[in-house]
Amino acid sequence: MSSKKQPIFLTQQICEQICKKKNVLVLNFWFFYCMFNFFAKTSKNQQYLRNYFLKATTTSLRVRYGETDKMGIVYYGNYATYLEQGRTEWLRDMGFSYKWMETNGIHLPVVELHIKYKAPARYDDVLKITTTLKKIPTYRIEFSYQIHNQKGQLLITGDTTLVFVNTATNKLQKAPDYLLDKLQ
Repeated sequence: MSSKKQPIFLTQQICEQICKKKNVLVLNFWFFYCMFNFFAKTSKNQQYLRNYFLKATTTSLRVRYGETDKMGIVYYGNYATYLEQGRTEWLRDMGFSYKWMETNGIHLPVVELHIKYKAPARYDDVLKITTTLKKIPTYRIEFSYQIHNQKGQLLITGDTTLVFVNTATNKLQKAPDYLLDKLQ
């Protein structure tokens, strides 16, 4: 047996022995804990795990008639607004709002937007927007998105990049400490 697979195998054996004595919940916790510590030993894996555990928010909204064309399909440009709604709710879940950040000297303009259209949303669909922070922000903050309809069908995937701009100087600045503290 290779030395790379041995720690995983030993961890599994230990967890199986614990399972005979304890309930399955304890087994799952210890297995996850051991695997996490084993996996997190390399810097590449640490970055992956940090990204994996970053905050995600889900927002629901119903497609309004005015957002559709004559065929009842959502106009493609409206998806950018849906992504903005997801970002706004993500910030709100963190304890901030765009308005509060602007009052405290920060603007967040979008500098990149990418959307891949998979299927159309239609009038009166209930959309579920999942917004996930891609990595710890620096001068930029990056989000990824998925929008599903009420049937669970994936409609779009997307990514946005925003930058932190000081409202007084109109220059780039680092992510504010209050946001970074929440992400620790």
